[in-house]
Amino acid sequence: MSKRITFFASRYYSTLDRLKEAIRRKKPGLLRRDVVLQHDNATPHSAKLTQQWLQRYGWEILPHPAHSPDLAPSDFHLFGPLKRHLGGMAFETEDDLISELRNWFDNLDFDFFRVGINSLLSRWQKMHRSPRGLR
Repeated sequence: MSKRITFFASRYYSTLDRLKEAIRRKKPGLLRRDVVLQHDNATPHSAKLTQQWLQRYGWEILPHPAHSPDLAPSDFHLFGPLKRHLGGMAFETEDDLISELRNWFDNLDFDFFRVGINSLLSRWQKMHRSPRGLR
């Protein structure tokens, strides 16, 4: 494994550690149930270091077919509403933008995320039933 791949895999590994810690702090009950993670097959995601981390904590990977970015919840569920919310706004500083984003996320209803995750499952199933995948 090249040094570059090892670097990116270790960065992703650290990201997973931070995600696990954030879940533990904010929603501790989630870690007592099965965790299903979706990521693509980029090298850091499929690296041995990452696979070992996922096995150690028992996290399952939801398969992500190549060239199917529309299965990412952020692509089809999050960014549209976020773009509509921010449309026409201007920010003086990066801190103003970050504040607005935090406010927007803090005020989202839990059902917003439930709908997104449920839509992901139906889109994933539709893609696997179709010989050409999602279009």
